[in-house]
Amino acid sequence: MTLRLGDIVASLAGEFDARLVGDPELLIERLAPLESAGPAELTFLSHIKYQGKLSQSAAACVVVSPQAEQAATQRGACLVVSDPYLYFARITQLWKKRHAQPGRVGIHPSAVIDPLAELSPGVFVGAFACIGARAVLGADVHIGAHSVIGDDVRVGGDTRLSSRVTVNNGCVIGERCIVHPGAVIGADGFGFAPHEGAWVKIEQIGVVRIGNDVEIGANTCIDRGALHDTVIEDGVKLDNLIQIGHNVHIGRHTALAGCVGVAGSATIGAHCTVGGGAVVLGHLSLADHVHVSAASVVTRSIRKPGHYTGLFPIDDNASWEKNAATLKQLHGLRERLKVLEQTIATASRKNPEKS
Repeated sequence: MTLRLGDIVASLAGEFDARLVGDPELLIERLAPLESAGPAELTFLSHIKYQGKLSQSAAACVVVSPQAEQAATQRGACLVVSDPYLYFARITQLWKKRHAQPGRVGIHPSAVIDPLAELSPGVFVGAFACIGARAVLGADVHIGAHSVIGDDVRVGGDTRLSSRVTVNNGCVIGERCIVHPGAVIGADGFGFAPHEGAWVKIEQIGVVRIGNDVEIGANTCIDRGALHDTVIEDGVKLDNLIQIGHNVHIGRHTALAGCVGVAGSATIGAHCTVGGGAVVLGHLSLADHVHVSAASVVTRSIRKPGHYTGLFPIDDNASWEKNAATLKQLHGLRERLKVLEQTIATASRKNPEKS
């Protein structure tokens, strides 16, 4: 299982203007990190600040930026391209495509498929999977073992659902999506009305609509809408163990890291990132290109693009609100204190006997 360096460059030539310094006949057996790559392995240098590690690498070839070309050529073969990280990402896709086992087609004998379901050519349905009435599976869809596809679900072509994925009634998944094991799409949102010390369920009659090229991590849950739908736009990437509440709307190409929680009816714009363990409270809005640090709690809407961080120790609510209000004034108090200190210092110099 090898690839020629020249074949790699040729395969990606339509997207990248990469230049090979070295032998195009050199055979690559594996992809590896810079620190551990061996004489038959291809790696990359993600940032110029790690350039010092180049001389220590035994890799057959390193993908580098033009800024690192001189150092890279001193140690051996290299591929020079403007964005090494993106180029290496494309190489991983090429590698998987060239070395992947042929996709399975057909229905496992133990699968249960409703007679009203529509399966396009090339569909695979794994062991003990269930496909509901009027579900529509596009061409080359893969449904993993023990997965459940509810009634009236639509899954677009080339989408892959791993094992134990549940897609509840009426939900829609676009094309070329990847859903990892244990994900649940379209469970009821957390909606209850308080009544005389008990909770009365609010029926969740919306669905989940997922766009194209979305990836959903293992054991992530996306709740169906209460009235309107929960919407995940094209290109969104969701890590493992994420909770998306009912009626949430996430804009295209936004990425959420592991254990993020987004409460009901929040709206997150396009091209945003939310770090691991962060929380976005309900009914808030984040503008496009907002980046939230890990473990932050977003307690207000964010209207301007930028990088935001918010950490505050837990306390009883009344004390927390007072402290939070004071905290927002700290910068102004600091500036006033500096002016006061300067005034006192000036007065002391003018009247030293009174100081």
